[in-house]
Amino acid sequence: MDSSFTLTIDWLAFTVLATNPQETMKVLGGDWSKAKGGFRGYPLSWMRADGLRGVGKLGTNAPRRPNEIHVDLSGGLASALTLDQIRTLLKWVHKQQGHVTRIDCALDDRGGTVPVATIREAVSAGQCVTRAAQVRHIVSNLTHGTGATTGETMYFGSPQSQTLLRIYDKRLELQSKGHENWQDYGTRWELELKKDRAEQCARALASLDEADWKELVVGLLRSYVDFRQIPKDAEDEERYRAPVLEWYALLTEGFQKGRLAQEKQVQTLQNVKRWVSDTLTPMLAVICATPGGEEWLLNEIVRGISRWKDRHRSLLKQPTRFHRTAGGHAGSPC
Repeated sequence: MDSSFTLTIDWLAFTVLATNPQETMKVLGGDWSKAKGGFRGYPLSWMRADGLRGVGKLGTNAPRRPNEIHVDLSGGLASALTLDQIRTLLKWVHKQQGHVTRIDCALDDRGGTVPVATIREAVSAGQCVTRAAQVRHIVSNLTHGTGATTGETMYFGSPQSQTLLRIYDKRLELQSKGHENWQDYGTRWELELKKDRAEQCARALASLDEADWKELVVGLLRSYVDFRQIPKDAEDEERYRAPVLEWYALLTEGFQKGRLAQEKQVQTLQNVKRWVSDTLTPMLAVICATPGGEEWLLNEIVRGISRWKDRHRSLLKQPTRFHRTAGGHAGSPC
């Protein structure tokens, strides 16, 4: 890591006009496949699933807006884009008379200099000055074994508002999921911007220098939530005039100086197996439970060999460790 502070685009959603699905998918890149159902009220939809890299969804052909296309790029896909790729995409969106409907800016304190506990204590002490109408604190624990904590998140604002701030222990989340690079993370401050706020942020990203855009994002964070040296019963005027807590001043300065990161997720065979187990096994079981389902699935697996690319072949070079599961056999898909 060049810096213990980074800024990443962790979600991007937009709507465009005067185009077609094929052109949009070409601009976005990747392998898209036609989906059976609709998406966000659009009757026709396509999906791009890159395993651990996230999911892309595209919907179109709404009765009143047949030429309108909406796209969602989840964190794994959006965070893998370079700054130039993001700007090229945003400029294309605006050229197509489109607008951004959601953009998530993930500010990572990778060194964990300010843990979630510090933020929670500041909120309890009344040292938080925020425009959010509500603050929630959620802790997740295992229901078996040691009952270890697997996640801790502070939510500032409502999911229905144009700004929502999530602060959570990214390192703990990734560690609990068994990710190899969990040590590279710490506390994440994630600004979810929607509607007008998202479009304003996107236009700034498309036109401003990187340093100016980072300053804008940190400014949005500071205008939404601040931590100041005040007692719990302080009057409003006193709350806004009080000095900023030292740890928050240092943190936001670090965010402003941090680099705009492109997430590079290393795909391992173990993670691919975990993704298949978590995502696909229920539907695979349904197929195997139908007459001729197991034979069809095996034929499709064999047929899939012809679609291998370099990233698939590289996985074959990694050690293979399949574990026997209850009611199944090692190495058998059904």
